[in-house]
Amino acid sequence: MIRDDARVLILGSMPGVASLAAGQYYAHPRNQFWPIMGQLCGAQHALPYAARLARLQQHGIALWDALAACVRRGSLDAAIDPASAVANDLPALLHRHRGIALVCCNGATAHRILLRHHGAELAASLPWVRCLRLPSTSPANAGASPAEKLSAWRAAISRA
Repeated sequence: MIRDDARVLILGSMPGVASLAAGQYYAHPRNQFWPIMGQLCGAQHALPYAARLARLQQHGIALWDALAACVRRGSLDAAIDPASAVANDLPALLHRHRGIALVCCNGATAHRILLRHHGAELAASLPWVRCLRLPSTSPANAGASPAEKLSAWRAAISRA
């Protein structure tokens, strides 16, 4: 659920196996998302999931996925079958929630999907919305340290 006062949308690609099984965003125990959100807005992993979501909402942050459906073996974004990918209607969501001025893509895949499916429409009809590619919080993203991920996410969220 996205509150009317949301200012930031964090856009993942598609929940992984652990997240789908738990019915929770970023449920993999090594994913850095909740430790980062704990630092930024007090939504640390020790809190119950509903409380973490409430903390994000209190800070004007909403969560969603770039894809509504796809075929993927395992959890890696690289395993998504592009022919099966069905994008969520991001422009419609942003038109309904006009206070969202920043979309933070959690990794390259979410950003690539956003640009491929909605880039031109967003630029034409929602020019005030900034879309940033941030380092993926996934444990598969070993190219950035937890400190580097936190720094990038802090810089983005603090601008919203």
